[in-house]
Parts: sequence; structure tokens; C-alpha cells
Amino acid sequence: MPRSLEDAPTTVPVRLGERSYDIAVADGGWDALPAFLKPALERSWAGRGCLKALILTDDHVAKLPYPGLVARALGSLGIEATTSVVPHGEASKGLATAAGLYEELVATAADRHTLVVAVGGGVIGDLGGFVAATFARGLPLLMVPTTLLAQVDSSVGGKVGVNLPKVKNIVGSFHQPIAVWIDVASLNDLPDRELRCGLAEVVKYGVILDAAFFDSLEADAEAILGRRPESLRRIVARSCELKADVVSKDEREETGLRAVLNFGHTIGHAVEATAGYGGAFQHGEAVAVGMVAESRLAERLGWVGRDFTTRLTRLLDRFGLPTSIAGLDPGPLLESMARDKKNQGGRIRLVLPRRMGHVELTDAAETADLKNLLDDLCGPAPL
Repeated sequence: MPRSLEDAPTTVPVRLGERSYDIAVADGGWDALPAFLKPALERSWAGRGCLKALILTDDHVAKLPYPGLVARALGSLGIEATTSVVPHGEASKGLATAAGLYEELVATAADRHTLVVAVGGGVIGDLGGFVAATFARGLPLLMVPTTLLAQVDSSVGGKVGVNLPKVKNIVGSFHQPIAVWIDVASLNDLPDRELRCGLAEVVKYGVILDAAFFDSLEADAEAILGRRPESLRRIVARSCELKADVVSKDEREETGLRAVLNFGHTIGHAVEATAGYGGAFQHGEAVAVGMVAESRLAERLGWVGRDFTTRLTRLLDRFGLPTSIAGLDPGPLLESMARDKKNQGGRIRLVLPRRMGHVELTDAAETADLKNLLDDLCGPAPL
């Protein structure tokens, strides 16, 4: 059990009617997982009667204690677990890997009550969620994210999917988990670069939804970078609360509200694609430069002042994140942006800030505006 009331997991509800679930944000305290998971299983038809589970992880996380801790918790509930380990990295998030996991489920005589547990970062969560969504028309899913980016973003909200060779996340579905278990102690195992990538998404929540949260990130930056447990629990829990509120109001991106979560991502995804996946920019780094670029576009439109971008850039710099795309080719960036799924009627739509804590989806920028912006931002690479 948790060592004290202060050590008990923080619970964040995601309210989606009969698909509602809870997110637990803990610092260790794995003895509390069975008590958290049992009612989550019993709330759904698929979870009730669960006797088997497939734990999916990658070859990096498999060396850490977390898959074993999950297996032990499942065993205490009478659930027999098998573990499947795939290579780490984006290359595993494809249909070929998914097909192999389907065969493993068949080999273990999985049925519609078999639990899939995704233990790892965003690739594992997306892949495990996709397999859970599509095998036997839907299996119960438990998310156990072990990276900051997955904890505050990809594990919450039900978006699951895999890549095709030329298009990222194009084959997928919405499949909500029955629960999310987050242990911020797992962040002690992250390389510094991975932690910083997650912080880009944390900063995003302050810009789009909560100015006071942005203030607190500025004030607490040293403690966050020092990985103090109380600071990590606070930023993870608040990020999950903010995303859960958006998801509960626009689960399937049908009203446009959920689009606010894409601040920094239109240009950020273009940066990833142009630089090459797995290249100079990881996802969080591309989002960081995308936020700065989109803030500068908002300046040009008269939506925010220069001080807004300066403040955003200063915090991203403090967290060790890139804020420049100098040296990239603006042509491919613009072409990539033109393929963004938010676009409508042939116009590029972006999420731009109006003020700290508030953003809007707009197509106000003309193609010429975007081209001029990218020409200025890309420029020559510094010597």
C-alpha cells in the first residue's frame, strides 16, 4: 500500500459516459495497482471475467522492473499474463508487428475478455491500443506509460494506430482504455533528451488552456528538471486533467475543440517529416519549434505581441528544447503542412494563440504568409 496519504495515487477521471475511466498518478506504490485495476475491469463487459492478459513492451523497457510489476499485480487478481517484447522505436509501430501480436493472442486462446497492457512509451501505447481495438472487435486495454510524453499525452484520450511506410498514424481508431496507471518514478530511468521531449507537451497545455499552469512551470523549472517527485506528479496530473477535460467534450474530434491540442503540431509534424523520422528532431523537439513558429505567425496576424513569443521561447530554452528550424528547406515544410488532416477546403489550418491559456483553430494565414514565415524561420543554419 502507499506509504502515507500523501503517497496515495492522485486520481484523474476521464468522463466519457459508459467509457469513463480513471488515471492514477503515483510515485511508486505499485501495491495499490490491484485495488485500482479490479473495479476498472469490472466496470466494463470486456473486463469482467478477465483471466488472461498480454503485456506488450519494448526491448528497452523490458530491462526495467515495470512489466514485472504489472505481471505481479495481475497475478494477484488471478489473471495469467504473457509478455511480448518488440524492438524499440517507430519501426515497430506497423501492421507487420500488429499481425505478429494477433498471432500471439490466437496462440494463447485469447478471447474478448483478454486484457492488453501497454507498458512503455508512445509507440507501445499506440501499437498496443491498436491491437486491443482490432482483435476480436475490441479487447480491454490498460495503459502503463513510462515516458513523460506518453504520460501527459498519448496514453490519454483513446487515439490508437499504426504507421504505413510513407504515412504516420494513418491506420487507427479511437479505443479508450479501461484505466491508465502512471508511475512518475519511471521518469528517473529516462534519458535527459526524452524528459525534455515530454516537457514540450507539458508547456503546450499551459499555452492552450491554463495560463496559471504556465506561470507555475516558469517558477518550478529547476525542480522539474531535477526530477523532484512532487513536481513531476503535479505537472503530470495537471496535464492529464487538462487533456481529460478536452477529450470528454470532443472525444472523436467532431466539434473542433480537441484541435486545440494540436498547437505546435502542424509545423512540428512538418519539421519531423522534413528532417526525417528518428533524425535531428524527436517529436517533442519538433513540437517545441512548432510552437515558437506558430506563435510568431500569431504575432504577424496581430493576435499576440512579441512578448508572448519571447516568454514561450525563454521557457522552452530553460527546458533545453530547440526553438529554431534554421537550415531546413521551407518548400518541403509547406508541402507537408498542406497534407495536415486539420486542413479544410484546400486551406491550411493552424492552432494559434490569442493570449496565454487560449488558442483558436484558424485558416486566417494565407499561403504567402506561411511561405514568408518559413523563409524567415529557416534561413541559413548558424555557423
